[in-house]
Amino acid sequence: MQSEPPAVEVAGLVKRYGAKVAVDGLDLVIARGSVTAVLGPNGAGKTTTIETCEGYRRPDAGTVRVLGLDPVADSQRLRPRIGVMLQSGGVYAGARAVEMLRHTAKLHADPLDVDALVERLGLGSCGRTTYRRLSGGQQQRLALAMAVVGRPELVFLDEPTAGLDPQARRATWDLVRDLRRDGVTVVVTTHYMDEAEQLADAVAIVDHGRVIASGSPEELCRGGAESSLHFAGPAGLDLGSLAKVLPDGAAAVELSPGSYRVQAPMDPRLVATVTTWCADAGVLPEKLTVQRRSLEDVFLELTGRELRS
Repeated sequence: MQSEPPAVEVAGLVKRYGAKVAVDGLDLVIARGSVTAVLGPNGAGKTTTIETCEGYRRPDAGTVRVLGLDPVADSQRLRPRIGVMLQSGGVYAGARAVEMLRHTAKLHADPLDVDALVERLGLGSCGRTTYRRLSGGQQQRLALAMAVVGRPELVFLDEPTAGLDPQARRATWDLVRDLRRDGVTVVVTTHYMDEAEQLADAVAIVDHGRVIASGSPEELCRGGAESSLHFAGPAGLDLGSLAKVLPDGAAAVELSPGSYRVQAPMDPRLVATVTTWCADAGVLPEKLTVQRRSLEDVFLELTGRELRS
């Protein structure tokens, strides 16, 4: 039996705006049933890439397939199967919030329960409020509800928690996890690295119109710069003897009197080596911690720290 194609498959995508090349031969594959975060600094090409996958932009070169279909040529067949959350909301400014959500639900054959979705996303208090009078956070939550109410196979979420308070942000995360549990493929663009680290099965970092790194958050954080183990003990420990038992390439330093750092690829064996050395030296290590790179560290190493407009 032939297996299903990936949820999203992009090969050699090129998109230009006049002389400016926004996307420059980008390749991206998104597995079905996964949560994938597409990250990138402003102007990196991620928004153009996602809008091309949604069918709003036509590629200048390369191929884009979404659920096995061309998002432009097959838009009528694809549209009922995907959900799109837009930053602008995509809602008529004079429409009442919950009325608009109910209208959207009626466009689908098997929508989610609107009342349950309204309660879950805290939209009950603004049900009769027009869209233009909603707060930014309420507009965000309504846009999210409209994207998922039709039970899509694939949903694109653009900055889904921008401007939300902690409770609403947590509710959004829980909803994304439930979508994945139900087999929905979720593609998230976000500037919140902790959000990507918490939610994503896979991350694609885009810069200068290409995917420059991809993998799970754990894989990306393991690569490149090494992790470190920190502990406290008596000042002036014999780190030369510690160096003899550490793996090749590892380094041990005393950062300040009694404060030590061991820098190396981190795994349980290395932690055991350090604690065994401490025991043999009659040292009780205090404040023992392992520090790994965060996804934000990886992102900044790859894309630079300068501000971009």
